[in-house]
Amino acid sequence: MAFLAGAYIALGSFLALKTGNFFSVDLWGNVGKLAFAVVFPLGLLLVVVCGADLFTGNCLVLVTAGAKRSANWGRIACVGVVSWCGNFAGAAFVAYFMAYETGLAMDCTANIVNLANSKCSLEFSEAFWRGVGCNWLVCLALYAATAADDVMGKAIAIWFPVMGFVALGMEHCIANMFFVPLGLIVGSDVSYGVSPVAQNALPELTASWSSFFIDNLLPVTLGNIVGGALFVAGSYLVIHRKRQESL
Repeated sequence: MAFLAGAYIALGSFLALKTGNFFSVDLWGNVGKLAFAVVFPLGLLLVVVCGADLFTGNCLVLVTAGAKRSANWGRIACVGVVSWCGNFAGAAFVAYFMAYETGLAMDCTANIVNLANSKCSLEFSEAFWRGVGCNWLVCLALYAATAADDVMGKAIAIWFPVMGFVALGMEHCIANMFFVPLGLIVGSDVSYGVSPVAQNALPELTASWSSFFIDNLLPVTLGNIVGGALFVAGSYLVIHRKRQESL
């Protein structure tokens, strides 16, 4: 289930990448970024409706279970680590086999490499707080979806907060497990930049595997944990406890 969640988020990310690439910046301005954000929520919608185990959602669910003593913290930590690793495997699988090996990503190589470069060039504090904001919205989307009884209601509850974090430029560690490895793979391909026409337009790959893990994935993961565990699970645990005490 963790593998599937990573794959679903990656498929939504891939759709966003391809959709945003339809709109030339010179002709459309920021419309491509808006289109990117609009279709990105597909991944979380598949996770919720079809059932899968997403690390960022677990930051809400597992912390709530621990606080209510429905599960012990050792088990919670174990499940969290397994879901993170499984998500990485699913996202990397889609990046390599569904995007790179199929050749479907090769028409948007410049955007992919630019995205990987920008994500790996963030300062630690920037990446951390963008991770906090991202999972604050993602976990609010999941929390709101529990109020809906049908698929359409869940879709609406999920769509706008997730679209919001993408449009705002927040950082999601599982989505980054797709974007950055794909950028590293594409940018390291021997065919990248070979075309004389494209050579001047294609950006140089400055991201690396070490900068991905240390400068992006680590702070973003920590930020996602804080955003979901503290700002959503923690807030509503306190709110509902106060309500119960007042009854």
